[in-house]
Parts: sequence; structure tokens; C-alpha cells
Amino acid sequence: MKIVCISVFCVLAAINTHAQSIDKIIDVAEVKRIESILSADSMQGRKAFTASANKASDFIADEFKKIGLETFKGLKSYKQTFSLVNPVIANAAVTIDGAVVNAQQVIPLTTAKSVQITEASGFAKAYIKQGEDFRKGVNEYRKRDQNIIVFVDSSFASVFARLSSLRQYLTPSDKTVIFVLGNYIADHYSISLTQDLNEMVGENLVGVIPGRDKKEEMVIFSGHYDHIGIQKGGGADTIYNGANDDASGITAIIQMAKYYKAAKNNQRTLVFVAFTAEEIGGFGSQYFSRQLDANKVAAMFNIEMIGTESKWGKNSAYITGFEKSDLGKILQSNLKGSKFTFYPDPYTDQNLFYRSDNATLARLGVPAHTISTSKMDNEQNYHKLTDEVSTLDIPNMTEIIKSVILSAGSIVEGKDTPSRVKADELKR
Repeated sequence: MKIVCISVFCVLAAINTHAQSIDKIIDVAEVKRIESILSADSMQGRKAFTASANKASDFIADEFKKIGLETFKGLKSYKQTFSLVNPVIANAAVTIDGAVVNAQQVIPLTTAKSVQITEASGFAKAYIKQGEDFRKGVNEYRKRDQNIIVFVDSSFASVFARLSSLRQYLTPSDKTVIFVLGNYIADHYSISLTQDLNEMVGENLVGVIPGRDKKEEMVIFSGHYDHIGIQKGGGADTIYNGANDDASGITAIIQMAKYYKAAKNNQRTLVFVAFTAEEIGGFGSQYFSRQLDANKVAAMFNIEMIGTESKWGKNSAYITGFEKSDLGKILQSNLKGSKFTFYPDPYTDQNLFYRSDNATLARLGVPAHTISTSKMDNEQNYHKLTDEVSTLDIPNMTEIIKSVILSAGSIVEGKDTPSRVKADELKR
């Protein structure tokens, strides 16, 4: 009994000492400063691929520099740039089985300036037949690592045009996928088109604190800095400030980077990432995931909307995809004896695990989860003009940032390694 009591006393003493150290580095005033700058009207809503997003990127890079973070492998600065392409068709001529096809019945997903395809070009051929799941079929063929022509049954004519939205953001490395509406056998076909390509450059921000004994293993802390931008034809208030979504997450990773740089207690290498283009499809995190070996990532903490109280009140948050790995249980264990509590995601019907920047690495097996406090069944300012810093509980947000640090302790220090996410659980 005495041994147990001494052990518990030691745990509580360690938590108390750790908390005092955090309190000296992370305080309400600094959290409010960063949050206020990121969600100010001057940031114009931080829409991806705009000057306002670049302004936010510059601010985050400056904060990383002040902290003294190192740059990510292969980069000369904190900015990890990538390109997306928005193609506009200039000319198109399509013939299938001897019949001329209306250009509106052809939706090409390709970044090639010129496309000349016949049945002899080596493209795979597939069909989405009547009665099949249209969305599932589209997603499946888009993910295939091959050039392919997909013939879509005419019964999907009412939804076919929606595929045009997929052309808005294409990556230069994408394979060519061409969707054709119509009930064709397609033994013989000719597709000829030319496009004008509008390139857009995005910027992730990546900073590093090298580890020591386990420096080859990484722990990632992330959030996204992009938001919706400006409302067209709006009233007096036209700016989507995105204070909670997700300036709060970026504020958190900046503060955590500051803490870990001072603490010098990381055996694993820590990587701090501010993603762009989350709001339009997670393109920043997708690019980032391709630049590293997922097998070397021990865990990912994605911070998304922590500026309001959770459904359980103060000093509490939830973990998406709790059942996908044992990371959540490790975090809960590390918080025992503290004032903080982490819960499993109560909004599983909304598939939050797959809706943020953790999903890309999770699909590669990384125990990558999002930590949030947002009441997704009743978050009054979510994706609204009213998501401003005045609506946030900054003191509680400050405490949530501290709680993530406490919960991550044994993972950062290399004592715990969360189980991997199983591939068969990620078929989405």
C-alpha cells in the first residue's frame, strides 16, 4: 500500500512540476496575441492561394523563426510550397463509336495542355453502371494510379455536371482520368482537347526540433491556417475571420513549439506544421504526407478548433478516431491526476476523423488524430462571419494547449509508441 501511495505521489508531483514549467512559457496574453493577429480583419479570411493566405504564412514563418525552429529536410526556409492547377478547356473534339459527343458530356481531369487519345493509347477503360454508387465509383477511379477513361451511365445525367468541380484543383502529378456520360461500348474513340492552365502556389509552414536518442522518429503537431476568405456581395461584415477554425489550432502549435524548444525534453524529433488548403480538400496535408516516410512518424496531433468549451465544459477536449489506435488511451493515462480530461469523439456520425488534416497520414497507418473542443452538433459560429476572436474563451483555450502538451509527454519523450492505424479501417 505504501509503495502505491508513493508512486501516486510521484506522478502527481511530476505533473505539478511540469505544469509550473508550462505556465512560465504559455500564458493567456501570448495566446491572445497570436490568435488576434491570425483572425484579424487585415488577414482577409486567409483563403488558400490568395494574398491574405500569404500574409498569414509570413506571420507564422516569423513566429517559427523567433522560436528558433529548424527547417524541414530539403527546405531552405519554413515554407513548403506546392502547386495546384485549374485547367480551362480551350478546344475539345470527342468521337465515340463513330458518334460525335457533346463536349459537356466529357469531363477531363488532367493537367496536360494537350490531350490526344484513342483506343490505342493504352488508357484503361471502366464503367459506372446504372444502379451503382456514383460517388464511390468516381472516388475509386480517381484514386487509381493509372490513366483511365470512365464511361458513366446516362442515368446519372442529373449529377454528372458536378464532376466539373473536381477540375478546380488538380495536382501536376495526377494521372489523367476522363469521365464520359453516355451508354457506349467504346470499342473505338477519339478524344482531342487543349487547355489553358492556371497554376496556384500554396505554402505549408514546417518547423523542426530535432530529437536525440530517437531522432529518426517523428511526432507531428499540426493545424491549418487557411479559412474561407471574403463573402461576395455581403453586408457590413464580409470577412470570415476563422478565429476558431483554425487560427486556434495554429496558435496552439506555435505555443507548443515555443514550449518544447525551451523544455528540451524530446527524444523524438518534433515537427510543427501549419497546413494550407484544408478547407478546399486537404491539399496541403496531402502534399506534406508525400514528402516523408510515414513509417517514421510515431504520432500526429492535429489541433482543430479548440477556442470554445467542449460539451463537457472547461479543461476538456475530444479525440477523433479514438478507436483507430491506442493513442487516445495513452493521452488519457498521461492526464491522470491533472485537471484535464480527454474523451472519445462524441460526434462519430459526422466522420470527423476523415474531415481534417490528420486523415492523409492516418490512411498511411500513422496514429494521426485530431484534438478538438468544438461542439459540432451546435457550434454557433462554425463557418460563419461571426467566428471572431471575441467569441472565443481564450483562458480555456490556453489551458487546452497545456493539456495537449501534458498528454503527449510520454510520446514526445519516446517512452510510449501508439499502435498503428489499420489499413482496413480506412476504406473511405
